[in-house]
Amino acid sequence: MLEPYVSIDLDRAEAVALEAITTSGRLVAEHFGNGSAFTVELKRPFDYVTDVDRRSEDLIVDMILDHFGDHHVLAEERSEINFPSGPTWIVDPLDGTTNFIHSFPFVAISIALMVEGQVVLGMVYDPLRQELFRARRRQGAFLNGVPIRVRNVTVVGDALMATGFPVANSQLIEPYMETLREVLQGVSGVRRAGAAALDLAYLACGRVDGFWEIGLKPWDIAAGSLLVAESGGTVSDFWGEQKHLNCGHIVAGGPMAHAFLLHLVKSHLALVLGKP
Repeated sequence: MLEPYVSIDLDRAEAVALEAITTSGRLVAEHFGNGSAFTVELKRPFDYVTDVDRRSEDLIVDMILDHFGDHHVLAEERSEINFPSGPTWIVDPLDGTTNFIHSFPFVAISIALMVEGQVVLGMVYDPLRQELFRARRRQGAFLNGVPIRVRNVTVVGDALMATGFPVANSQLIEPYMETLREVLQGVSGVRRAGAAALDLAYLACGRVDGFWEIGLKPWDIAAGSLLVAESGGTVSDFWGEQKHLNCGHIVAGGPMAHAFLLHLVKSHLALVLGKP
C-alpha cells in the first residue's frame, strides 16, 4: 500500500519550507533584543503576540501559498484549529513570544506539512543560533545536515527533562505540580525554557531526554513531534495514544524516559483532564 503522501513532491516542499523558515528567521533575529522595534499585544491572559509574529506568519504563509496554492494552512495568528482533508501546512511563526519580548534567547520558528493526518515534513529553526532541525517521515532527522538521535538513557536518574507550565489553567496547576514533584525526585534535572518546538528539537538531538506539557496547539508540536519520532524517540498523548496533535497533551522521549513520564502523567494528569 502506497503512503498517502507519495503524490506530494517533498523535495519541492522542503525547499519552499527552507526558504520560508530562514527568511522568517532573519526577520526574527533582526528584531530580537530591540523592544522599541516591535509592538506587543495581549491576546488573552498569559498569551502575547507581537507585530513580528504577524509579519513572520504573513511571510511564511505567502511563500507557501505562492508555490502550493491548493494547500491549506493552519497558522497560529490566523486559524481556527481544524485539520482539512487536503495537504495542510502547520506554522508557528515565532514560538516563545514571551521569551522574544524579554530578550530571553530561546525562540524558534516551526513549519510542518501534514498529509491525510500524518506529518510528513517538519522543520524547527533557531534563528539566534542558526540551527535548523528538519525531518521527513521515514527518512530520519537532521541538525544542520548532520543526522541526530535521541539519547537513550538506561537509568532514569541520569535523565534531563524539559516541560512547560499550565499557566493559563489554574485548575491544572496542582496535578501538574504533583507530576513535577515526582519527576524531580527521579531524574537529574528539569528545564522549563518556554518554547515547545525547540524543547522537542533539543530532545531529538539528545540535549534533553524527555518532555511533557499540557494543552499545546498543533503548531507548537507538529514539526517537533516528527523530529523526535524520526530520531528514534516516542511521542504520545497522556494516554499513550497518537492523539497529541488533537488534544495538545504531549509526552515525548527515548524509550525509558517516555515510559517514566507517561506513567506519571497518567497517574496525576490524565484522570483530571479526561480522555479526549
